[in-house]
Amino acid sequence: MRAIVYSETGDSGVLRLTDRPVPEPGPGEVRVRVVRSGVNPTDWKARRGALSHPEAVPNQDGAGIVDAAGPGVTGVAPGDRVWLWEAAWGRPDGTAQEYVVLPERQVVPLPGGASLDLGASLGIPALTAHRCLTVAEGGPDRLAPGALDGRTVLVAGGAGAVGNAAIQLARWAGATVVTTVSGPEKAALARAAGAHHVVDYRTGDPAAAIRAVAPQGADIVVEVAPAPNAALDRAVTAPQGVVAVYANNGGDEVALSVRELFTRNIRYQFVLVYTVPDAAKDAAVADVRAAVEAGALRVGEEAGLPLHHFPLERTADAHDAVESGAVGKVLVDVAPE
Repeated sequence: MRAIVYSETGDSGVLRLTDRPVPEPGPGEVRVRVVRSGVNPTDWKARRGALSHPEAVPNQDGAGIVDAAGPGVTGVAPGDRVWLWEAAWGRPDGTAQEYVVLPERQVVPLPGGASLDLGASLGIPALTAHRCLTVAEGGPDRLAPGALDGRTVLVAGGAGAVGNAAIQLARWAGATVVTTVSGPEKAALARAAGAHHVVDYRTGDPAAAIRAVAPQGADIVVEVAPAPNAALDRAVTAPQGVVAVYANNGGDEVALSVRELFTRNIRYQFVLVYTVPDAAKDAAVADVRAAVEAGALRVGEEAGLPLHHFPLERTADAHDAVESGAVGKVLVDVAPE
């Protein structure tokens, strides 16, 4: 089978196309013929970081067709369309290859109406968004229609992949959704995702604009840039609210006004999808699966998440596109459907 591998870390030039044997599934494992491989920021960051295996295949997320199942597998069968999550976490085999073997837990059925493009776009973005939306004081710890009724959610960077998933999941769960963006093009994408209110943080007074539509403040802030947004978050987070931080865009150090934050009992919750507790991860997978079945998660420009396709042999270009800040979702076309 064709696979993209790297045996040293560095820029995208370390990625190379090679042939590898097709792997065999063991007990409790599933072999999937990968059709789409999703690229996330952590994929290029891992490629630039420390290599924990002699040779690695990149990319955590993907979607494809079950090809074979090992003994004990009951939830999927050959021919099923599925989406994959965390394929390369702690393992040398990501989704940038024609076949991948994973534990059954990481192979999730896709309903008939959901595209493989959508399946490959879930994984890290949707599971991260779910965790950010379920860490508030008093819950909810699960998402479903009505779970966020009466809550206001502020999504920083609503045109990003996690921001897009957070908007769609929060809308599905009944929240009023406000989002910040950096210009008209991204504002249009955030509206397409379903945001009720969109604020351009580069013009006027964004805190006043947010308070104008959410006078009591935001109960949940899904935060991609905690350092540059610290003052804004302090100004617009409601008492007992939570700022759920899932990235470090704009800097690693955050200055907080302790007295003002503890006066309002505001919580900061840091979120890394890979190390979320197993029970919370399983709940997120189940809820994201339910949202997909309900048609509540979508991709494409009409859903606020433009898709950018690259063939397998141009996986390096796909990584470069994500690293350079491509707006939307970057997908690698591994094999025909």
